Parts: sequence; structure tokens; C-alpha cells
Amino acid sequence: MLNHGIGTWVNRRAQRMREDSAIAFRDRRIGYEELDERILRLADALRTRGVRAGDRVAYLGNNHPSFLESLFATTMLGAIFVPLNTRLAPPEIEFAVDNSGATTLIFQDVLLDLARAGTWSTSAQRRICVGGDDIPGVEDYDAVVASGADEYVDVPVTLDDAALILYTSGTTGYPKGAVLTHGNLTWNTFNALVDYGIGSGERVLLISPMFHVASLGMGALPILLQGGTVILHERFDPGEVLHAIQSEQVTMLSGVPTTYQLIEEHPDWATTDLSSLRHLTCGGSSMPKRMLEAYEQRGLHFSCGYGMTETSPGATAMPPHMSMEKMGSSGLKQFFTDVKIVGPEGGMLPPGDVGEILVSGPNVISEYWRRPEATAEAIVDGWLHTGDLGYLDEDGYLFIVDRLKDMIISGGENIYSAEVEGAIMQIPEISAVALIGVPDPKWGEVPLAVATLDEGAHLTAADVIARLDGRLAKYKIPRDVVFVDELPRTASGKIRKGDLREQYAR
Repeated sequence: MLNHGIGTWVNRRAQRMREDSAIAFRDRRIGYEELDERILRLADALRTRGVRAGDRVAYLGNNHPSFLESLFATTMLGAIFVPLNTRLAPPEIEFAVDNSGATTLIFQDVLLDLARAGTWSTSAQRRICVGGDDIPGVEDYDAVVASGADEYVDVPVTLDDAALILYTSGTTGYPKGAVLTHGNLTWNTFNALVDYGIGSGERVLLISPMFHVASLGMGALPILLQGGTVILHERFDPGEVLHAIQSEQVTMLSGVPTTYQLIEEHPDWATTDLSSLRHLTCGGSSMPKRMLEAYEQRGLHFSCGYGMTETSPGATAMPPHMSMEKMGSSGLKQFFTDVKIVGPEGGMLPPGDVGEILVSGPNVISEYWRRPEATAEAIVDGWLHTGDLGYLDEDGYLFIVDRLKDMIISGGENIYSAEVEGAIMQIPEISAVALIGVPDPKWGEVPLAVATLDEGAHLTAADVIARLDGRLAKYKIPRDVVFVDELPRTASGKIRKGDLREQYAR
């Protein structure tokens, strides 16, 4: 084979395990042979429609078999897959499509309105709809698949070639497209296999959307490489999760603290058979002691980790047997990844000293799409500057302390303050604003805006929230807006967000 990328994984696996279940979705079971055939046909159909190596194919949809089929078919051709966050507002979708230069869009029928509003005037003029037909100018997905030949298309692809572009919230108001290569995803998969002990026959339940790299990179790809089964849920429902764990004999579950809390608080928690579970992974923020204890009482141990889109996404992982002893830690550096802590001058700091977290390894991206200045700022001498503050203890375990970039993590979603502040500052009556995260029992933290008004202006919190509706994803819109006469500032004029957190984040 000339193709050494991830696009060949299902084809290679199907030669070994044709009848074994690859995907479980609703009442449907898709074996490796059937999945391989559909990928081959879709790849040929896309090629017939003009998709070539280096072209971008965007996907707008929830967890669905067509997501994985589109991913593997696109990368089999040497083209680049661009999964879009379905929670984004139309202008945000439009930016990602146009910035990536995607010429083909595959979307689900349930998202037709969002697809129309966010993509109809973009570069993606070839449109394919999953589950819908009779839409002017749009092809039916199943008909497209059926039109392709069931033949392997061997296109030269190296591990250095781009496989995905994933858009991250921008610290300067514009999202950045993180370019993940085939090598990045392959090495991240190796990290997951080694550090989580993923073997053949695993059954992972994906409750987080695959347009997030954690669900894709730490769940779907490692399991499919090993010949396991990926069980897809379109949306998170704690009762359905518990039912699936027992009925589908789930062995692996990934989530954020909020999802695990909602599962534990569900009435069926105490009566559900959880004995099949072997791997629980958690990211986004540290797991509270109460939750660790609740799961350990059921014989379950967490492997909490730290990472980001730019690390594909793993950087560190906690050995499950150490979750209580090293509570609050994000674990050890992953097997094929390096982590260090540096001070303001760039020198490496000793254990216990707080500094910026830097990550290096074959799973770390080498560029942002068409953003050389952002690339040069973030990646220096092969080390990714995460913008997060933390320290390593004497045993090498990482502890996260703060975020240099003022990022808010709400229910596992990243919210960058500058992006939201920029949108709020477009409201004429607002003279200044600062966004901070405040504690929330359900989501971990939610955004709060603290703002000042122009002299004589009158505005309510509801007014601000209403004007942001449709311009930003709902999870980015402040839960509340507090108006003050003056924001605290340093001598140089910078807003002292620490003061605001002390006052409001309690």
C-alpha cells in the first residue's frame, strides 16, 4: 500500500475480522467488512466528484456512522477532514468552512437549518445530506455511497500529511485551525493503547461528540485500530448511558466530570450492572474527591488526563490505581510524549515550582492552518506552549494550577475570554468588559461578564445575552452580566481579572 495513513485502518482490520462488529448505532450493527465496503464506495464517489489529495471535506453532524465513514473515506484519498462543532453559531460555522477552504460539505438532515445558515454562501458548494433527500442542490448521502465502486483507492499518504483540521476557540477572537497529521493521530493512538491498556474486543461508548478530538482520538480511533466496537450515542443522557453499559457490555467510557456526576446521580446508578467497565477516562478538569469515592465504591477507577486539540489530544494520563493517592493530578506524561515546566525566561523549573506547561512529541501538531504567526508563537523548538500553568511533583505527576489564556472550561467545552469579550464589545453601549469563569454545580464553571457602560447608556443583562444569541455558541454566552462603574486595572491599564474572580467567583 502507498497509503500509510489512518484512512487504511478499517480496510486493514476488515481483512482480519470481517464479521466482527465495528459500530453499534441505535438498533444497527455494522461489521468491519460492511464498514470497509461503505468507506471504499464513499471514497470512490468523492473522487469521482473531484475530491483529491489535499482538498478539504467538512462534516456537520452528531455522532453517527456517517461521521466515521466520511473521516476514513476522506483520508483514504489523502484529503483533509474538517469536523464542525454543531453547537457553533452560523457565523462561526461559516468562518471555519471558508478558512479551511472546504469544497465539499457532508451534513445531517437534522442540521439542515444550521447548514443553510452557516455554509450555503461558503466555499463548500458540493453538498451531501445524511438522511435527507429532495433538497435542491444537495445529494443524498446513501445514494452517493451506492454510486461508488467497491474498490480500494491507493493514494500515496505519509504520516506527515494533514488528516484533520480542528478549529479551536481563538484567544484573539478568531478560531485557529489545528492541523493534525496522520502521524499525530497514529502516535496519539499508540499513547492511548499503552497508557490505558486498550486491547482487542473492547467496547467503547462514545457519549461526547466526535467533532471533539478527545472522543475521536482517545475513543474511536484506538478502539477501531484494535478491532473493537464503537457504540455511538447521538447525545448524552445519563439513563441511556447506564442502560447501554449493562446491555452492550461496555468496557470503556470517556467523559468530563459533569457527565460522570450526572451518571452517578441518576436513579438507575445503584441497580445497574457496571461489572463490564474496565476503563474510565476523564478530561476537562480534575475529578472531585466525592466522585472518585462514589465510583471506587463500585470498583471503578479513573484515569484522568490533560491535553488539548493541539496534542491530538493526549499529553498526560493518570494510572488508575493512583487516582486517589495523586488526587488532583492529571497524571504522568504519556508514553510517547514529553512534558516540562518552564519559567518566564524559558528555563526548566524543578519539581514543585509553578510555570508554563510545555508539551512535545509526535502527537503534537506542527502548525495552525494558514496562521504562521500563531504557529510561531505557540510552537518553539518543537515544544508546544500550552498557555497553562502547573507544576510537576517529585514523581513526575502534573498538577494544573491556572490558565494563562483565561480559558473557561464549561461542561468540557473550551471558552476563550477574548473571543467572547470581542463579541460583547461590538455592542455600542458597552465601554469595557471582562469575562471570567464562576463555579457552577452542574457545568463546573460558566462564563460571567463584568462590564461598564458608556455614559448615559442603559442596558440590562438580558439585553446583552439577547444580542449575542445567534452570534456565539450558546455555551459561550455569559450566564449573567454584571454592570459596574469601573473595572479594576493595573498601572498599565490591563484589567485585573484576579480581583474580579475574588469578588464574583465564589
